[in-house]
Amino acid sequence: MALRGVMRGTLNRVPVLASRGMTSAASDEVLFEVKNRVGIITMNRPKQLNALNLNMIRQIHPKLKEWESQLDVVMIRGAGGKAFCAGGDVVSITKAGRAGDPLAGDFFRAEYRLNRLTGELAIPYVALQHGITMGGGCGMSVHGKYRVCTEKTLFAMPETAIGFLPDVGGSHFLPRLQGRLGLFLALSGYRLKGRDNLHAGISTHACDSTSLDDLVAEVAEGGVSRLQAILDSYTQKAEFDKGKPFSLEPHMETINRCFASDSVPEILSALEKDGSEFASKIHATLLKMSPTAMVITAEQLRRGASLSLADCLRMEVRLSDRFLEDHDFYEGVRAVLVDKDQSPVWKPATVAQVPADIVDRYFAPLPADRELQF
Repeated sequence: MALRGVMRGTLNRVPVLASRGMTSAASDEVLFEVKNRVGIITMNRPKQLNALNLNMIRQIHPKLKEWESQLDVVMIRGAGGKAFCAGGDVVSITKAGRAGDPLAGDFFRAEYRLNRLTGELAIPYVALQHGITMGGGCGMSVHGKYRVCTEKTLFAMPETAIGFLPDVGGSHFLPRLQGRLGLFLALSGYRLKGRDNLHAGISTHACDSTSLDDLVAEVAEGGVSRLQAILDSYTQKAEFDKGKPFSLEPHMETINRCFASDSVPEILSALEKDGSEFASKIHATLLKMSPTAMVITAEQLRRGASLSLADCLRMEVRLSDRFLEDHDFYEGVRAVLVDKDQSPVWKPATVAQVPADIVDRYFAPLPADRELQF
């Protein structure tokens, strides 16, 4: 999931992003084009930062299945230049959840099935991660074989700020990043910009934004046989942040040490003891997040490190259903997106107060008709 509206700020102000609404919309919310056995998908809701809704998912999923057996390559991009895909309308989801409307859970199931398909597609899937790429946008890109960042790429998984989990397969891709980077990103909502996404492994290639149309045209002309060479060529030619090291490299030792444990209390203690400016900022950030969400997220990534993408998504459906049953998700959305007082009252209020049995409850199987089926 991702969030609605973009908040300005630094480490202690987690960005919150736009609409993953569940209402139907016009068919032009997604555009499909085929050129020389290359399929091009354009998520076409630029005013909503190309946020996924159920209508879009229901168009993209069958088209990918159709193209999988007919074409050689699929490329996906976002319209408007500001975002690849910026996440979800959690206000609508929580409204449905409060009303007992199964549509909230049904949305997650449809989205997660699409996430799995992008990761297991039989033909190369190329995501152009230009602009904001958060939550649902991560799910639509990171599982594919090729992910292309630009100088405008802005990645984050900021869900713990609203009492939720880094879903859309976050339990699969985040623990597979270098060292303990994935857990750090998942708990803190830290943002990666530009070429940092290539350094971190969120992206596989880079391209100057002014050259994206040329890249798409070359892939359409060259087809699958030249795909790797074309992507490599644009990465080599990309001028943005050229030669710039990973901005988190000076802090990776601190991240790996302080986030070495899967215990959130131990992580908080390690950050506090470290005493560096970086560790202190991250410590302050984590203290603002939902304690329950952080505990579940840490366990989610621990388990996900040894699971397939499909099994991670099955696990995440169980977790998303449990978050829809509890307090913090609704309170986080209220505080950040509805009343916008930025003062959520978490229950429980601290990590130390999170019940010992909460992991067993959140990760327990659902009734058979609610488990994720592919």
